[in-house]
Amino acid sequence: MPFKANADRRHRIPKQRRRITNWAEYDAALRQRGSLTVWFTEAAIAAWHAEPRTTPGGQPHYSSLAIATALTLKAVFRLALRQTEGLIGSIIRLLGLDLSVPDHTTLSRRAETLEVPVPRPKAGSAPMHLVVDSTGLKLCGPGEWLIEKHSTRVRRSWRKLHIGVDADTGRIVASELTTNDVDDGSQVGPLLDQVTGPVASFTGDGAYDQDGVSRSVAERHPDARIIVPPRSGAVPSKTAETAPTQRDRHLQLIAEKGRMGWQKASGYNRRALAEATIGRFKRVIGDGLRSRTDQRQATEMNLAVAVLNRMLEPGRPKSVRIA
Repeated sequence: MPFKANADRRHRIPKQRRRITNWAEYDAALRQRGSLTVWFTEAAIAAWHAEPRTTPGGQPHYSSLAIATALTLKAVFRLALRQTEGLIGSIIRLLGLDLSVPDHTTLSRRAETLEVPVPRPKAGSAPMHLVVDSTGLKLCGPGEWLIEKHSTRVRRSWRKLHIGVDADTGRIVASELTTNDVDDGSQVGPLLDQVTGPVASFTGDGAYDQDGVSRSVAERHPDARIIVPPRSGAVPSKTAETAPTQRDRHLQLIAEKGRMGWQKASGYNRRALAEATIGRFKRVIGDGLRSRTDQRQATEMNLAVAVLNRMLEPGRPKSVRIA
């Protein structure tokens, strides 16, 4: 991390001050995110029950829309399955709709195979500045109070969430859920495969300083810039004099301007957007997964990503630096 190069004297570096220029719109957007206004469109009512299947097998009673609606409310309000059943039932009764309510066992079973729509960029959009990062999510198990009460040490299980964020819109455009022993660089390919539009730059922290990462980006987006800080002991490649790689050029710029100068000149500061998105994920959704199987955990994560992207639609802040 470039900022660690100045950790011993960072207290003398003044913190940036910024002013939001669209405060009225952003303030209204923040209030809108907490609105409890719920309604069912005519199309949603018509699509609540599943269409008759034409292949052999059991007939599902509820459509994917109904299951996704219930599980989305579960993610937003951090509810258990039975409480989710009660919430969706009360909403339907308050709206006076003649719709049946999926029970908690149906929600649990259908979460195993539910397909969540993947966010797609708008047609004709500019090449994307992709920022990637990862974080840990705890799995359900004994709470921290239980460990403290009985003075025991328990190795908590957790999963690793890998995300790719569009730096211009703040939306999560790619996500992967893996076990905790999976390397960050190995998930660059799966993340890039979820991005349908062109990529102008790929930004990640020092964990992505790998040859495999560079190959994955070059195979899918040959013109994309790779903005990853080289390790402290990094050396130029053998072809640095004749055919320098992007990593060689980063090393040269660091030698000329220092780590902090390279961070500003290369645009590496965009990576803070991924950290902010992870912080938003844990504040809104939580820092753990409540599902128990791998497929249901993936569904829970995909719905959480859809929720966070939906919350950005009312508006985002626009700020300028003032100091």
